[in-house]
Amino acid sequence: MVYSMTGYGKAEVALAAGKLSIEIRSLNGKGTDISIKSPLIPKEKELPLRQKIAEALVRGTIDVFVNLEAAGSDNVKAINAAAVKEYYSQIKALRGELPGFAVGSTDVSDRMNNELLAAILRFPDVLDSHKADVIDESNWPEVEAGFDRALDALKEYRAKEGEALVKDVTGRIHNILALEDEVESHEAERISTIKEKILAAAEDLHLRLDAERFEQEMIFYLEKYDINEEKVRLRQHCKYFLDTISNEPCPGKKLGFIIQEMGREINTTGSKANHALIQKAVVRMKDELEKIREQSLNIL
Repeated sequence: MVYSMTGYGKAEVALAAGKLSIEIRSLNGKGTDISIKSPLIPKEKELPLRQKIAEALVRGTIDVFVNLEAAGSDNVKAINAAAVKEYYSQIKALRGELPGFAVGSTDVSDRMNNELLAAILRFPDVLDSHKADVIDESNWPEVEAGFDRALDALKEYRAKEGEALVKDVTGRIHNILALEDEVESHEAERISTIKEKILAAAEDLHLRLDAERFEQEMIFYLEKYDINEEKVRLRQHCKYFLDTISNEPCPGKKLGFIIQEMGREINTTGSKANHALIQKAVVRMKDELEKIREQSLNIL
């Protein structure tokens, strides 16, 4: 089974304080980068939680979100009365010192005081949102089970994405092999074309060629443009790619190395081609390989 590094999993846990929502999202990455974006997880539980996530997901950029939908009266925030009084006295004293704030009417004064109080209540430290820790030793097993469910959901998502990735990249590998067959079909024509070009050039220059010496030189010349080794190695790399993606649980990094080797053989074939149709086939192989490279970056 091949997994994608892209995935999403969610689980909910019912606690006394309310409903805990756990979301885990993962994207591709060279290593394991876990970010827990919640103050609700106790510090002493964070390290074992990271280990659990790393073991389950192996690799990727992983974001963990934990939110609480508080139950009933837990949603009500307490007013910090001392802070309200302190802000009120300071603002009232400041208002008395500034020109233009003198108030003659009692009604106007009361209205301004009410507006001032309403403004103070919007200050961030006036409404006390501090709650007791909602996750502790007593309910941690339930929370941990919730993480297990979210991880299972994410792995299932990854598996489905992985199936699509395998289908795409293996199809493109077979396309490269078919293009390699096309290259081979032009081999005989390529050699005869090279010979004809050299003979035509010698004829234009009115040179008399020794037949035996010409054949020897031609052999040496064609050896420089021989692509048989590149063809053999490219086919071997393609087979290795297919074997690796079929038999290894986390082949992503190894596939990257195989793709590099495939690229070398394709590039060398192109530089030696000296034939328009072979070069066209090489360009198409490069295009297929680039798409394989992009997709393989997301394979676990």
